[in-house]
Amino acid sequence: MPDESQTTAGETRCGFVALIGAPNVGKSTLVNALVGSKVTIVSRKVQTTRALIRGIVVEDNAQIILVDTPGIFAPKRRLDRAMVSTAWSGAHDADLVCVLIDARAGIDDEADAILKKLESVNHPKMLVLNKIDLVPREKLLALAQKANERMTFEQTFMVAALSGDGVDDLRHALAKAVPPGPFHYPEDQMSDAPMRHLAAEITREKIYRHLHQELPYQSTVETDSWTDRKDNSVRIEQTIFVERDSQRKIMLGKGGATIKAIGADARKEIAEIVGQPVHLFLFVKVRDGWGDDPERYREMGLEFPKE
Repeated sequence: MPDESQTTAGETRCGFVALIGAPNVGKSTLVNALVGSKVTIVSRKVQTTRALIRGIVVEDNAQIILVDTPGIFAPKRRLDRAMVSTAWSGAHDADLVCVLIDARAGIDDEADAILKKLESVNHPKMLVLNKIDLVPREKLLALAQKANERMTFEQTFMVAALSGDGVDDLRHALAKAVPPGPFHYPEDQMSDAPMRHLAAEITREKIYRHLHQELPYQSTVETDSWTDRKDNSVRIEQTIFVERDSQRKIMLGKGGATIKAIGADARKEIAEIVGQPVHLFLFVKVRDGWGDDPERYREMGLEFPKE
């Protein structure tokens, strides 16, 4: 609930903004640029965002709640179908939809499929062309025109999320576009993703960074315990689940070197975010078929597909 200073200073606005786009268009980078703090993991690999992780922006008298949905793609596995379903539910439930298109890729097959499906979403839509620093101006204008011919966008923005170019204009526009209403979250709360979940996401990002193509996406991280200690440090225990013993050996590395490196990188970043010293303990376990376990999906904020 807003405090008295918020209500007397003028009418407040608050709303949910869904970011929809194909994998690797830069949704997570844009959320971080809008918020000004790292709230979603960013990876060179696709499909790093599994759940609806929200970044919260306060701009003027408005609170913008960003829903960073999983990238839309052709689903093959059950986990893939859950991610796509979650992305579209985020679009239908939001007050406003931002459609991200990679300016370099233009309206490719993935972007085309998204635009077709967006016809069933009745909320106001904004078009955001990202990575504009990599494309000639003439191509940008042609792409913007082509997209606007496909459907009605309230506004079109051209940004380079990585450098921050154009992000301020988008933030101001979103603040004006969300509906009047009280703030949903305290002003200093940058993300409503529980810290346990965020810590698990960070560790998962480090796994991808260290192992690249060696380990497939059939791995997940769970934060088992989070203990605040008397010396103002935090003790965190996490379990990394893989599907086969061969994957466990890759994760551990020779003499445990790989898991130590993953843990060191994750600990450093978690400590920066929580502003406290962190003691991180990682365990690797084999869990056959975790990709078909409904409980795992609930923990990741996904609905379990029945088929």
